[in-house]
Amino acid sequence: MGKLVLAAKATHVPTMVMSEMEGPLKGARQTAIDGHKEIGRRARAAGADTFVVLDTHWLVNAAYHINANHRFEGLFTSHEFPQFIKDLPYAYDGNAALGDLIAETARDRGVYTLSHQVDSLDLEYGTLVPMRYMNGDAALKVVSAAAMCTVHSLESSRKLGAAIRAAIEASDSNVALIASGSLSHKIWPNDIYAENNGTFTISSEFNRQVDLHVLDLWQKGEIGTFLKMLPDYAEYCDGEGDMHDTVMLFGALGWDDYKGRGEVVTDYFPSSGTGQTNVIFSVPE
Repeated sequence: MGKLVLAAKATHVPTMVMSEMEGPLKGARQTAIDGHKEIGRRARAAGADTFVVLDTHWLVNAAYHINANHRFEGLFTSHEFPQFIKDLPYAYDGNAALGDLIAETARDRGVYTLSHQVDSLDLEYGTLVPMRYMNGDAALKVVSAAAMCTVHSLESSRKLGAAIRAAIEASDSNVALIASGSLSHKIWPNDIYAENNGTFTISSEFNRQVDLHVLDLWQKGEIGTFLKMLPDYAEYCDGEGDMHDTVMLFGALGWDDYKGRGEVVTDYFPSSGTGQTNVIFSVPE
């Protein structure tokens, strides 16, 4: 039987990739990269063989979708930020059996979900950036789930998260589950980005304060309180992908029955107006 062995909320800011390169941003996101590497280290120590990434850069307009190809390989250039991420090489084995089982389990629970093995269905950078650092040796398999859900309720995403957990436990896989997305996500308007040093600042003090409060709740294990505020948090603080990744993550952890807490492995930092961090959540037996 399979097992959920690690759960995390993780940043995927493109400046992490730029931080590797010569230029003005070199080294600027090293703490975020180090946090990813720590998540990867702990996933291996816990016996994970597969990453399932809940990707808020994969936009879907109907149904839930799982990219469960047998193999992912290519060069990625971001349509959103081609000046930031271009010709990024990647090569990972997939876990088609697990992806198919997630979709089947979700459908059995009334959540219409499709699993795909299509060579031309690329991975998005919400998956590729975390995998670059968490899975740099490509030793673990990868499954990606769409989490920029435009016409989906938070309740159905909670059910999908629970289905992901059930499918993992019915499988032969030990899984590290990664909710890939920001906290608040109000990007600076383009015409005032530069004058506010946009790469390194937050666009809203309100959002920053709410982000910090959320991190405090997570660290204290006050998950029930957080879940009550989650719909308003996603709306008023411009949660990335309406925070469907976070809803799925807590759905997999047991929702309001979850008694664990979060451990911040990358201190909160602003990026292009948004709030970012890496947090590992304890996984109940």
